[in-house]
Amino acid sequence: MQYFSKKKLVLPAGYYVNSSAVPSAKEVNKLLFSCGCDIFPPQKLTQAIQKSSFFLTIQNESKNNKISGFVRVTSDKGLNANLWNLSAEKGNNQKLFYLILLKITLETINREMPGCSISVQAPESSFKSLEESGFILDPNGIRVMGYKL
Repeated sequence: MQYFSKKKLVLPAGYYVNSSAVPSAKEVNKLLFSCGCDIFPPQKLTQAIQKSSFFLTIQNESKNNKISGFVRVTSDKGLNANLWNLSAEKGNNQKLFYLILLKITLETINREMPGCSISVQAPESSFKSLEESGFILDPNGIRVMGYKL
């Protein structure tokens, strides 16, 4: 089943989504750390971002393009798409940032990688947004993937 949200989501003034300029690993690590996620050696993180199928950042142009949200996607372009490092800065806009990242990511996967099973690596702060975006969370931590022939 493909997901297309009917909910209109608008970023606050001064924020924008970027999918072309590779963000600095230092900034991404800072965001990940603030969300309680693991951080990574800068060179390896930069390489992972560059080798991803695509990535998205939410940036604040009024604060020197500070990264306020991030997700990167890897895929075999056949069966699986994986969302990594989903993160959004804490504050009043955190849920909105997660929802926007998820909406754009899911639309891109549905358009460019139709039929892929999607898995997500994300912090607890994103769980409500993931559920609102159509993901089913497993309270026991067990993950099963299947492909219907």
